[in-house]
Amino acid sequence: MQFNIKARGSMRMALAAAAVSAVAVAGAASTAQASTPVVKISVASLLPGSTKAATAAFNAQIKLFEKQNPGIQVTASTYQWLPATFAAKLAAGTLPTMFTVPFTDGRALGDANELYNLTSLAQSLPYFNKFNPAVIAEGTDAKGQVVAIPEASYAQALSYNRQLFTEAGLNPNDPPTTWAQLEADAKQISEKTGMAGYTQMGASDNTAGWILTTVTDALGGRMESGIGAKAKATFDNPQAVQALNILNTMRWTDDSMGSNMGLSWGTSNQAFAAGQVGMFISGSDVYTSMVQTDNINPAIYGLAPIPLAKNKNAGVLGGGTLTAVSAKATPAQAAAAVKWIDFYYLQKYVNRKDAIAWAKTEVASKQPVGTPEVPIFNAKQEALYNSWIKPYINVPLKQMAPFTKAIFNEQIIPEPEAATQAIYGDLDSVVQSVLTSQGSNPSALLAAANPTGQASIKSGT
Repeated sequence: MQFNIKARGSMRMALAAAAVSAVAVAGAASTAQASTPVVKISVASLLPGSTKAATAAFNAQIKLFEKQNPGIQVTASTYQWLPATFAAKLAAGTLPTMFTVPFTDGRALGDANELYNLTSLAQSLPYFNKFNPAVIAEGTDAKGQVVAIPEASYAQALSYNRQLFTEAGLNPNDPPTTWAQLEADAKQISEKTGMAGYTQMGASDNTAGWILTTVTDALGGRMESGIGAKAKATFDNPQAVQALNILNTMRWTDDSMGSNMGLSWGTSNQAFAAGQVGMFISGSDVYTSMVQTDNINPAIYGLAPIPLAKNKNAGVLGGGTLTAVSAKATPAQAAAAVKWIDFYYLQKYVNRKDAIAWAKTEVASKQPVGTPEVPIFNAKQEALYNSWIKPYINVPLKQMAPFTKAIFNEQIIPEPEAATQAIYGDLDSVVQSVLTSQGSNPSALLAAANPTGQASIKSGT
């Protein structure tokens, strides 16, 4: 659901002109610049509050892109997708020409004709058939039109503070693999260090429902059955009750969750990077955002898989980010935006020189290279990409090994297909009740919320 915009880009330079005389090139360039109108686009850039180094790296990519595409002028817009404000900005036309949305929104926005139809532009990309089919499907609407192009995919994971583990007398190389171990470790961290052993997003911005759904999936339950308008809300499944009971115990019996029960995606990152949190659940790629925005000390960071129940249905919720173009864009702007998407987000995955040049630029700007991701391209292409950037990886991969060694052997569960964001929002209040009201009844809360979830599915919101 949540995601960050990572500094990416292409370093490919045209070589065809090398065979042409300098005089001819100069004359052709002069004629082209005189006759070709400049296409202006705005593009989603970094999260508000990103570091100067991250911003400088992004701006450097714009300059390089404009050098390679003299007929296109790019303006950067700080951007973060938030469910509370996205719809209003979309309706008002205040989003940049090119923006990003989570996997959960691509199809619905396309079906509502709120995104530009990128089918011909996307299919003209030479690597289009190398996309992971399950990933490109997230940006394809009911008519089979490509309305968004994937740029990142992730699986949910457990971020943990290795320093707090050590201070609490725990082994930082041995993160919890069961929920009972997670609860015990959280309690020990809280008692020994005074910090929150474990936190869980509880804000009323769909993140509370998102993480509750994540934990429910990990225990083997589901918040929905079926797809589309015929889907059924199944909030009151036994595993969702179990997930809330675990939360209830850590909050009220163990007192291992600290004092802030209203954390969201960004504030969870901030608290963790500040050393105030032992463990929390978010996307496997969240480390990049914590470097770019929260100045995390890499030495404290650890990444592990979410504990899974011994249940054949237990799995890891996955998601990702799609790049999209405003339905109000002109054909020239849409074509320019896809060139930017190709340049900034995708070329490094399909071109060795671009991958190496991108990695060198990121390292020089002290930006993360090698943060764990779920591949958006097929396995062969992903292996090539990883081999290209291997010498430049600067993230603490050994500290992320518990996750990277396990994730490809685990079942990835897609987010609820019908009314995804509304379903998360309907569950927010349930989580908040457990976190703020001692003695709340998880089973009753879920049963009461289920009709609301069913109404959301029926309305298609």
